[in-house]
Amino acid sequence: MSKIIDFQTDPSKYRHWRVEYDGPVANLYMDVDENGGLFDGYQLKLNSYDLGVDIELADVVQRMRFEHPEVKVVVMRSGKDNVFCAGANIRMLGGAAHAHKVNFCKFTNETRNTYEAAEEDSGQKYIAAVKGACAGGGYELALACNYIMLTNDSSSSVALPEVPLLAVLPGTGGLTRVTDKRKVRRDRADVFCSIEEGVKGQRAVDWRLVDEVVPNSKFDEVVAERAKEFAANSSKADVEKGIELTPLTRSFADDGSVSYSLVEVAVDRNANTATITLKGPDQDVPADMDAAQALGADLYLLRLARELDDAILHLRLNERKVGLVVFQTQGDPEAVLAHEKLLLDNADHWLANEILKYWKRVLKRVDMTSRSLVALVEHGSCYAGVLAELLWAVDRSFMMLDEFDGDNRHMATVTLSDSNFGTFPMSNDLSRLETRFLGEPQQVEKLKSSIGEPLEAEDAEELGLVTYAYDDIDWEDEVRIFLEERASFSPDAMTGMEANLRFAGPETMETRIFGRLTAWQNWIFNRPNAVGANGALQRYGTGQRGEYDMERV
Repeated sequence: MSKIIDFQTDPSKYRHWRVEYDGPVANLYMDVDENGGLFDGYQLKLNSYDLGVDIELADVVQRMRFEHPEVKVVVMRSGKDNVFCAGANIRMLGGAAHAHKVNFCKFTNETRNTYEAAEEDSGQKYIAAVKGACAGGGYELALACNYIMLTNDSSSSVALPEVPLLAVLPGTGGLTRVTDKRKVRRDRADVFCSIEEGVKGQRAVDWRLVDEVVPNSKFDEVVAERAKEFAANSSKADVEKGIELTPLTRSFADDGSVSYSLVEVAVDRNANTATITLKGPDQDVPADMDAAQALGADLYLLRLARELDDAILHLRLNERKVGLVVFQTQGDPEAVLAHEKLLLDNADHWLANEILKYWKRVLKRVDMTSRSLVALVEHGSCYAGVLAELLWAVDRSFMMLDEFDGDNRHMATVTLSDSNFGTFPMSNDLSRLETRFLGEPQQVEKLKSSIGEPLEAEDAEELGLVTYAYDDIDWEDEVRIFLEERASFSPDAMTGMEANLRFAGPETMETRIFGRLTAWQNWIFNRPNAVGANGALQRYGTGQRGEYDMERV
């Protein structure tokens, strides 16, 4: 097997980012180690990035929320002279396999979305302080910030030059954020995305590509002033101390399986399937949020979220032929609800809020994973509250009906809680139940009367909470037939079908980024105009323009 890509890191291992904390303001410096690429064969020049750089950024953003909740403003800036960021490394993109390119873009999108939402979710506002060239993915880093400041000099500009230079699209939401977030006029956006040199100074403000342009001589001073101003006006409560995100407990087996403290990932490479089993609580519910904070990263629902998040990323990047992921749970559903209730009852406490918002992100990660997803609701399972969300994130679900001969586990149930009605919205800004019952909104209201009631298979199926319920005569055969059939289908057709079916309802900037922009980029990454031997990506830096088949498709 090729090198395992590990999504776990910590500040002692960073090679590309550093953070300076100053009370409510954190200065986040992108200072990429040119020789610190995730793979051999390219240098990360001009603050360009690959997946390894973004894994560190994702870790920084996560730790900012849990370890440094005192921070109200994060200033993203360059640690190098004359360049903010040149974007994704072109040599890396040119040499990477198609699947790696697409998974890289998806992860970078998820990371951008995480810090973009930090102001609304956590009261942490991100400022991009742009000095020097800010091109392609570099401008996409800035676009995901909540406020963009540009120095006014002869060399500092913002640009999205992918189309004219590389015959691809900006891969991390650039086109969509320009139109939907920055609300740049369409004709100006067309000009901006068709030129290599980018836009500088006052024109960048006039076109709404940045929020503020500052004379170079005063830039650092004004950035510091603006950060203090935003921090002073923040409604985020003062928090003295966060919790440490300690390393996960993990072990890897040769067959690809992974064991955590609460999550088991069993990989069957012959069948192209993986089974993720989530365990119920292994600790009592803390008496209050002070006791919960004392547990830190060991707190049940935080630990489970971190382990599931890592497991999903591991399967995405390291087990790419696993086309079918089966979710199972085992444990006490009442205990799951009790742990969740502590967070819901204290949602205004910074740590409870962060854990709930983290679950929102993890469940979105499940939604966005291009695998067939199925849930098995077996006897002994604990699909309750937040864990019940998995039943509506998957493509199909099967539930055990009545008692099974020789099975002494408690009866299979599904238990709804208040959290299932809006705490964990999908990318379309609807709950999973609202999305599931888009044509029957009255059903969502009806389900509220069942909150807290353990629903056995017959009721769960009648209420539409699971796809099928089978007794012990049919269970094994029906599940086996489905798994074998699903794993035999074309992975390309499955990816397209599932992505189209999962996100019913209204379109948002987020669904447009993942559903439309990413789909087009996926296609373009396969086209010879971009990736062929004489395509623009392969010829980049040679002085030769790419050769294009001019037929429109």
